[in-house]
Amino acid sequence: MKLPSSQAILAVLRTGIKRTMIFFGGLFFCLWALSFTDLPYYAYHSLGTAAGKLKKEPHLIVLLGGSGMPSPDGFMRCYYASKAAKKYPQSNIIIALPFNETDSLKQLNMMLKELVLRGIDSLRISFEPQGFNTYSQAQNIAKRYQSNRSALSVLIVTSPEHMYRAVKTFRLQGFQEVGGEPSFEIPPDEEQIKDKQHQHIESLSFRYNMWSYLNYELLVLREYTAIAYYWMRGWL
Repeated sequence: MKLPSSQAILAVLRTGIKRTMIFFGGLFFCLWALSFTDLPYYAYHSLGTAAGKLKKEPHLIVLLGGSGMPSPDGFMRCYYASKAAKKYPQSNIIIALPFNETDSLKQLNMMLKELVLRGIDSLRISFEPQGFNTYSQAQNIAKRYQSNRSALSVLIVTSPEHMYRAVKTFRLQGFQEVGGEPSFEIPPDEEQIKDKQHQHIESLSFRYNMWSYLNYELLVLREYTAIAYYWMRGWL
């Protein structure tokens, strides 16, 4: 059997690299073009609101830790969790975040302190440090309420792109009344960040919106991949 020559192998490699570059170049161009539309935001917003709001006062407020503390995502989630806790003063709060072997429960305690600083009684707060992803966290919390979980209402606090998957996962564990409190960012008003003295630009859409929408695209694509994985594992 005659082995392919080195020139033939190089030709195949060049063709493969060329096709790969064309594919990723085309993908980047599509994402770049979409960043000038509102579609990335609509997709992001849809993930945050598709699971629906809770229609009754929650027995449990579950704060999913996300990136942990300190992080912008962590502070945003704590802010929304504290608002919900003040609105529903009878609800218990569970902070779900995997503990780190190097710093034990440090990040969980940082989230607890942030809630306490915002006026939440620490006696209402407990931890779920054992789960390593949304599915295992939902499983562990469900085990605490094995006898009456179907009667409990749960409010999930997490980032918008993660909300749909989180709510569906908790419902699969037997919590029938589950709703979401997505931690949407509040963007600054355009007039507040314009250079009013020199007026270099008439609109900030290119300077800010494009980069924000590119970030939304990455978040949405990553979350769609996670949803597909959860669906294939039977976790949704």
